[in-house]
Amino acid sequence: MSKTEIVVVGAGIAGLTSAAILSKMGLSVTLIESHTQSGGCAGTFKRKKYIFDVGATQVAGLEEGGIHSKIFKFLNIPLPEASILNPACIVDLNDGSQPIPIWYEKNEWIKEREMQFPGSGKFWQLCHLIHQSNWTFANNNPVLPIKNLWDFSQFLKALVPNNLVTGILIKSTIFDLLRICGLSNDQRLIKFLNLQLKLYSQEDVYQTAALYGSTVLQISQQPYGLWHLKKSMQVLSEALEDSLKKTGVKIVYGTKVNSINFDDLKKIWKVCATSKKESLNYYADDVIYTPPPQSLLKNLEDSLNKNHNYRKRIQNLPDPSGAIVFYSALKKEHIKSIFSNHYQVVSRELGSLFVSISDEGDGRAPKGEITLIASLFTKTNDWFNLDKHDYLKRKKEYLQKISFALENQFDISAENWLHRELATPLGFERWTNRPNGIVGGLGQNPDIFGLFGLSSRTPFKGLWLCGDSIYPGEGTAGVSQSALMVSRQVLASKGINNFHL
Repeated sequence: MSKTEIVVVGAGIAGLTSAAILSKMGLSVTLIESHTQSGGCAGTFKRKKYIFDVGATQVAGLEEGGIHSKIFKFLNIPLPEASILNPACIVDLNDGSQPIPIWYEKNEWIKEREMQFPGSGKFWQLCHLIHQSNWTFANNNPVLPIKNLWDFSQFLKALVPNNLVTGILIKSTIFDLLRICGLSNDQRLIKFLNLQLKLYSQEDVYQTAALYGSTVLQISQQPYGLWHLKKSMQVLSEALEDSLKKTGVKIVYGTKVNSINFDDLKKIWKVCATSKKESLNYYADDVIYTPPPQSLLKNLEDSLNKNHNYRKRIQNLPDPSGAIVFYSALKKEHIKSIFSNHYQVVSRELGSLFVSISDEGDGRAPKGEITLIASLFTKTNDWFNLDKHDYLKRKKEYLQKISFALENQFDISAENWLHRELATPLGFERWTNRPNGIVGGLGQNPDIFGLFGLSSRTPFKGLWLCGDSIYPGEGTAGVSQSALMVSRQVLASKGINNFHL
């Protein structure tokens, strides 16, 4: 038996961050991870001489005042070495028009979007006003959704007058903003927005909440920006691990949580887990659960049987997407000139391909070579209902289709690939232990975002949710904000009410 104040389940960025904050504040923390390394969807793996980012390939929030910057400053650890992405991405609609570079420099982006989407200025200005209001609100540390008086007090403290104006759009979508600006028939603009929003909200213009979409459409520009980490995405996790070691957090890798139950007799949470060698029990006053909330249906079965409404809420969550990811390497001379680390390409057969290309000297490939990762969304059921023969056949077909699409897009000769492999939702389930290998969090539609989302505060005292399905959403910056929020809630439950970064 192991007793601690806090057990954190999952060593992705959300789990690492919440464990680091709470242990820095003096609480005893045990962190349990099913994999043999940290990072989760923002982790890495090695193949021969190459390092591949598993899922996430870019980071927001490293700028002064950004969420990673503030958390790392509080933890007294250095930020990882990174370079700003400029352009953040080049979007090729493959419709005969010029590709669209998304510039970091604000005025350059204004000129670009006016050239690419004439007459769209009012829409972008409206998004900017909403984003500025959102950003001020987020930096004031709100707690959403509201579940008790303390949450409500934090929400009120975070409000600024502009929020009362933009708040009238709380049930609106990005398409509603387009309609307000007279752009509901601009199909090229809609096609571009659909590609970008799907990456960050898992929804299109017709479903993405206006208050969420307005921010993700502005995040690439100064003074914010997206960043490319040197070495790999893993350095973010490694930096947080360094903080955990300094504060004495017990990190348990290769250990899978099987059940979480509240011991009514001892008035404490019991977390049952297994490693390759043994079964283990951990006891804690509080449990922070960072896997997708759908995993609670298995891990929290006994408690959910006593609370049918909450079980129904979890069961009725919309199905997130899965991903097919193509990992490859080639000599830099064998790809045509590239002007960004990231491309979003429309393929007639595959839909949207998001492409990430390594930098010379960033540690992902030997000198003169690059890694190239391409991903697309897929329905998870399309992969889990196949027998082995059909699964391997479909996997091979997608490897060939993606290879062909990239060869056409970047003038790559088929014989020049140095490495190619494909990951499906089955592989992601094995890597991350996420049910059906789902990626990202809940689609950020108006019924899920903000006030109407799934709360970090569960109906079970001392059990908290954290991660990409909890406000404000997915991405390393989003889950770090979620980790900060749940840490503040846990501390407040213990009488520490004035914590802020």
